Amino acid sequence: MDLTLSEEEREIREWVRTFVRREIMPLEPEVLARERRNERGLRAEELKALQDKAKESGFFGVHTPEEYGGMGLGAVMNALVEVELGRSFVQFKFGGDADNILYSANDAQKERYLLPTIAGERKSCFAITEPGAGSDARAIRTTARRDGDEWVISGEKTFITGGDEADFTMVFAVTDPDLHREGRTDESVTCFLVDRDMGWKSEYIDTMGEWGPASLVFDDVRVPHENILGEEGKGFALAMQWIGKGRYLLPARALGACERLVEMGMEHARNRVTFGQPIAERQAIQWMVADSATEIEALRWLVLAAAWQVDAGLDSRQSQSMAKLYGGVKANEIVDRVLQMHGGMGYTRELPVERWYRELRLLRIYEGTDEIQRRTLARNLLRGHASVRGHLG
Repeated sequence: MDLTLSEEEREIREWVRTFVRREIMPLEPEVLARERRNERGLRAEELKALQDKAKESGFFGVHTPEEYGGMGLGAVMNALVEVELGRSFVQFKFGGDADNILYSANDAQKERYLLPTIAGERKSCFAITEPGAGSDARAIRTTARRDGDEWVISGEKTFITGGDEADFTMVFAVTDPDLHREGRTDESVTCFLVDRDMGWKSEYIDTMGEWGPASLVFDDVRVPHENILGEEGKGFALAMQWIGKGRYLLPARALGACERLVEMGMEHARNRVTFGQPIAERQAIQWMVADSATEIEALRWLVLAAAWQVDAGLDSRQSQSMAKLYGGVKANEIVDRVLQMHGGMGYTRELPVERWYRELRLLRIYEGTDEIQRRTLARNLLRGHASVRGHLG
């Protein structure tokens, strides 16, 4: 079993690591200062400038297939990239990406939605969650009624990431109420590409984090029939494809944050003196460091194992759920320890520890709560769809 990186993988990781250290981390003090003033941390023009600088070195569309001008990196390499980006709380992402389900668009839709999104000319959002349909995505109530060559969409979506900035949305609505009442969601829900100027409204939702989602309201919004993404009635499969696009990438980014946090904690412990000794000499602190380092290593291999399975074409859903669950729980435990190691200063907004404390809490909720991951894992094991022996059997 070879656990070493290839020369190409090492070079890509080192480039991202250097970019984060030289271009992103120096922005952190100003980003924190802005957020303390309730301003946006990283401004749109600053993000664009960073993306352009990365693009000059060939880093554009890390998830995007080469045929669309992207790098087409594999899952393991994408995970390694996310780890490095996670070492800063500054919300940076490389340009040139688009939602995976947009590749299911027809040629005309690709010209209007996919290609402009990759080019950075348009912004999208994925809208399935509703006030009464979060973890239970099958409970959606937004409807779309056929009227000639148009569909009339009515309903509300909530907690939509990027919903207040997007100029079009991929919205999921019930198009066959009878089948939906029978529980045949796989045949009754359709995905629509809906431009903002077609009439939907959004409202920002303030959260404990620095980035807020939005609620979207559709009040008899008329959408051309040609704006159906994929097939009529087959939208739920697209939704699951989007949700399952890479759960391992979320804990991968948290992994980078945990590495940086523990490094910060150790540096503080070496320099903070109490009763004549650095607190790094205290067993309580040493155990925090030891436990955190062990959990970071375990998370690293859960993430990489899930990514490796994706690259190998294996069913990685069980491994991705494990990485998502473990990453969310342990990242929150680790940031809590690091805050404790910093004492009162860790609780202030002068340091980024408090910032990460709030940000990492979201990992246990979005794109599948801890409870949903546990339900999935247990159900697969009890029904014999997965084994406690893992993919090695």
